[in-house]
Amino acid sequence: MEPNDATTIPATCTHTHLFPGVHCHLQGLPDPTAFAAAPHPIDIYLRFPDGAATDAELHTETPTGPTLKVPAYTTGAGTAIDAHTWTVRDLTATGDEVELTIGARSAT
Repeated sequence: MEPNDATTIPATCTHTHLFPGVHCHLQGLPDPTAFAAAPHPIDIYLRFPDGAATDAELHTETPTGPTLKVPAYTTGAGTAIDAHTWTVRDLTATGDEVELTIGARSAT
């Protein structure tokens, strides 16, 4: 699977699946510091260390703060991962990237 269009931001994740505390590094944002301070909705292409990848959506206008909506996908080892929406615990500018930290599963 490849990114769906030129406006999709690539991101690499630190684990083969998402859970609270996992980091994803957003790459190619025009101004990482400004985005971390005031995030806006974007489409993201998540890449995992086992070669799996999927599209995702960062939503920012939710009552609980930013959330990451991830559709179902299959890990490189063949494990099916259900679709989930995750809260975003933190967004931090780190050089030319933004580190997104996954929080808890969202009820929405």
